[in-house]
Amino acid sequence: MRHLWAAMVVLALGALVPRGAMAQEQSSPPRDRGPKFELGQNYPNPFNPTTTIPFTLGDPPSCSDPGRTYRVTLQIYNILAQLVAIPVLQGGGDAGQPVRELELPCGSYTAYWDGNINGTSEEAASGVYLYRLQVDGRVVVKKMLVAK
Repeated sequence: MRHLWAAMVVLALGALVPRGAMAQEQSSPPRDRGPKFELGQNYPNPFNPTTTIPFTLGDPPSCSDPGRTYRVTLQIYNILAQLVAIPVLQGGGDAGQPVRELELPCGSYTAYWDGNINGTSEEAASGVYLYRLQVDGRVVVKKMLVAK
């Protein structure tokens, strides 16, 4: 009897979902995704004490819109969502600059984190950290592991 009651509840809830909504979910047209960018996995991972973080902006190597620039910020957070560090850009004309609101053209980039807490010489503790790339207001986040 209990199974019959559960089946009836499932059928009743299914009747409440509009059929149009189900079809719309399955065949929704692609939305404008804004600026194209990609955040790679840091390497090495796990690491001690330094790591590099690759990312791309636009569609290199062709760069269909070569005059366009992207506003880029890369930050590292601990699992309590506290800002730990801002990596610096490696290579190119902006090398050594913290990746904070940089205007960068289409291309492939690498950021470097020395494993220290922002503004100090204190090394970050072992554990899971999140790195967050923001490009023109859009965000992607990945995990990394500090292992000592």
